Amino acid sequence: MKGENNIGELEELILLAVQHLGDDAYGVPIGDAVEAAGRNIAVGTLYITIDRLEKKGLLEGRQSEATPERGGKSRRYFRLTGNGSSALDAAESRRARLRGLRSLAGGAA
Repeated sequence: MKGENNIGELEELILLAVQHLGDDAYGVPIGDAVEAAGRNIAVGTLYITIDRLEKKGLLEGRQSEATPERGGKSRRYFRLTGNGSSALDAAESRRARLRGLRSLAGGAA
């Protein structure tokens, strides 16, 4: 069980984007949010990472109904699972511990 909540920087950014977007979390806005946070991301990398987060049980996806204004195409929406929220909490906790270590070492916090 230990280590299941370990996520990388890009995974964390995507989880944070999904959390922030709520019910509007699908590919394009997720990518836009990641880029707004200062990280360029290719579309393929975005979807590969989303797929990995789903396999880890940190995200859950659902297909929308087809919409006439989009030529009958549907979207895949995502939401954080409980494990996804826990992973974000664990990442923040690790960062806080690292800031504490940096202070002890005499670095700027």
